[in-house]
Amino acid sequence: LNCDRCGIGSIEIDTEHIPKHLTFLRLNHNSINTDGCRGIAKLLQGGDSTLTHLYLYGNKIDDNGVGILADALQNNNSLTTLNLSENDGISKQGMTMLLKLVNDISSIKATLESNHTLDLYCKLSFNADKEIQRHIGEAITISRNNVSNPEAAGREKVIKTQLHSEIRAELCRLQGVHQSLYSEIDPLHMPEVLSLIGRHHGQGELHLALKASIMTLFSTVNMKKCIQQQKAYHAAKVTKHAAIVAEHAAIVAEHRTKIEELDAKLTSMDEAVEVNEGSHELEHRSNKRRRKWWWGLWGGA
Repeated sequence: LNCDRCGIGSIEIDTEHIPKHLTFLRLNHNSINTDGCRGIAKLLQGGDSTLTHLYLYGNKIDDNGVGILADALQNNNSLTTLNLSENDGISKQGMTMLLKLVNDISSIKATLESNHTLDLYCKLSFNADKEIQRHIGEAITISRNNVSNPEAAGREKVIKTQLHSEIRAELCRLQGVHQSLYSEIDPLHMPEVLSLIGRHHGQGELHLALKASIMTLFSTVNMKKCIQQQKAYHAAKVTKHAAIVAEHAAIVAEHRTKIEELDAKLTSMDEAVEVNEGSHELEHRSNKRRRKWWWGLWGGA
């Protein structure tokens, strides 16, 4: 579908009637902005997306629009070509989003799960960050060389960028990542990782990796020992106070039993008093009746 120079600014997509066989969409030299990107994103989402080529050359797409498209393309394996060139609203921030889309350096897993099927064109007339564009180009080249095997592209990106100290440092700075690579690697896998670095990047990189991994390993060991010490301290506190609680519980139970026994005695005493008072009252009434009888008898005499 060719809609170049049609004055299109926004696109309304009915998700229930998305074209099932749309593969090429040309929207060059229109006025597509953030709202337009929201509509286009609907064509890219879902596992049944058929769009393979999308041309958005020379529109009004800015960083917000790029963010919308990048999110939609995170799990999209059908789109192979995206042209965002000459969208002057895209700044360094937007370019960084595109870089992260094709090579997320935040972790080895993130790199492996980046988009490895997209051929991205994004040459800007001004405000272009040449360093970011270079890294995007290198990631795209790896994807092109492994066009039929995205998993292989992911592994190659890990080896060429994650396992190369200088390249990784550049990508981390651009993407705002501060985590050490070796903090996420299981020490049991470290020999294999070091072997990959030596084979692909030489002895100099291997030496740097050894230094960095050893420091990280020592740091991990020290942290583990610290955590174990803290755990032992709190476990001792729990044991101590649990014993105190148990002792106090026994004392409380003993005093409660005494209180119950004393309550029973008081109740018995109160019942005895009531019985005695009742007996005295009956005796008093009996004596009174006898006196009346006696005086009656005496008066009759």
